[in-house]
Order: sequence, then C-alpha cells, then structure tokens
Amino acid sequence: MPRSVKFVLTFAPETLGHLERIERKFHGLIERTIDQQLGHMPDAVTRNRKPLERPSPFGATWELRFGPNNRFRVFYDVDATERTVWILAVGVKEGHRLLIAGEEFKP
Repeated sequence: MPRSVKFVLTFAPETLGHLERIERKFHGLIERTIDQQLGHMPDAVTRNRKPLERPSPFGATWELRFGPNNRFRVFYDVDATERTVWILAVGVKEGHRLLIAGEEFKP
C-alpha cells in the first residue's frame, strides 16, 4: 500500500519560546511525535488527535496530545491544498491547567 504524500511541517516563530519552557529531555520526543503524527494525514481524527470545537486564540483548529500521561499538547492548523501543517503552539498539561510558554492558557 503506497504511503500518502508527506505534509510540510512549518513552525510558527513563537513555538521556539514554547519549547524553551519545556524540559530539554522531552524535545526529541516532541519532534519525533510531531513528525510521525502530523507528517501524514494530519487531519485524520484519532484517539489523541482531534479537531477543536472552537478555534484557539492561536488560530489552531486541531489538537494533538501525547507523551507521558498525554501531558503534551500541540495546536496546529492544516492547509490540505498546500499540504502544509502550521504548528502554532506547544504546551504542557498539568492537571487541569494548560501551560504554554510557562503561562496558564485559559480557552
């Protein structure tokens, strides 16, 4: 079975600041997961990948959750025509709080 065409992953400049606030030991996991999960069919609903009911302030329409206890969140948008995934925010879920760049995000 042929594999689907790969999407181009584009990171918003502010995501670098988001990653700086996450322990470095998790950076490899985050990079691998983004590539594996969003490189092909990023707009397919899975258990840990879902469309957002209302767009986030980043303009994201999708959320990916992963990692130990599903603690990491990646918010992104998909342009299927251009085959591009825009990574707009990377955060950490701690209990009921979502931290992006070390600040609590409230939808």
